[in-house]
Amino acid sequence: MNFWLRLDSMDRRWVFLMMGLAVAIPILWIGITGRTFPETATPAARDVFRAIDSLPEGSRVLFGFDYDPASSGELQPMATSLMRQCAAKKLRIVCIALWPLGGNLAQETLAEVVRSDFPTMREGVDFVNLGYQAGNEGVMKVVLTDFKKAFPVDSRGQPSNDIEILKDVKTVSDFPLIVNVGAGYPGNKEWIQYVISACQGKVKMVAGCTGVSAPQLYPYYPVQLAGLLGAIKGAAEYESLVNEAMGGVPAPKYLEAQRRMAPQLFGHLLMVSLILAGNGIYFAGKRRPQR
Repeated sequence: MNFWLRLDSMDRRWVFLMMGLAVAIPILWIGITGRTFPETATPAARDVFRAIDSLPEGSRVLFGFDYDPASSGELQPMATSLMRQCAAKKLRIVCIALWPLGGNLAQETLAEVVRSDFPTMREGVDFVNLGYQAGNEGVMKVVLTDFKKAFPVDSRGQPSNDIEILKDVKTVSDFPLIVNVGAGYPGNKEWIQYVISACQGKVKMVAGCTGVSAPQLYPYYPVQLAGLLGAIKGAAEYESLVNEAMGGVPAPKYLEAQRRMAPQLFGHLLMVSLILAGNGIYFAGKRRPQR
């Protein structure tokens, strides 16, 4: 009983200190050792990996960047690993964006992954960045009938009709898979409602989303969505799958999601422990005789 009394009177600053240590120690440990904590992939993350892995070499993938730097903490690690798997599988990557800064993030991801680690891939032949196009759902409706009308030029200003990777692309149905990383509107939900539903099974889609968007998207899995990555947790699970498949020691840029999960893990464990301790104090107080 004395233990619960002492715990009940503990200065709240000790709680702040414990939370600080719970976040700082994993960060320091990973920084010193270079090792991350293991991740067990959920079926939704495994299905994202399978959807890409099952495509034949040379297949085109439509890769949507519907987020901005404000959400890149959650979404950029998954975009990096998604592009890495696509490039390693020798798929042809077509990047688009319906968010104003999405085109810039696509360009950065291409530079970080494709140009850096897959130098044999040629721009315009094996990958292209068509950049940002305004219009939200309007763009999605146009790609159903005329893809090049929706994206007439790429980020370099080259006409889509002259780009080899788009040579025989007429509509979005010519892409067997859509990979969309989105932070909100327009994004994953709109792609499902306006494109996937209209294609009637001709095109599959996998998605990555922020934590607040995940509950809205899980009802679409696994029918309209072939796979789903939710927040940094989903990114870490998928990242571990790609790293395992690639073999060897991954570069730090391919460990970002797993590195960011460790502080969350220990912080959440501490919060659960404090909640249990608070309930213990409450029930111990009810059993104590009143003076």
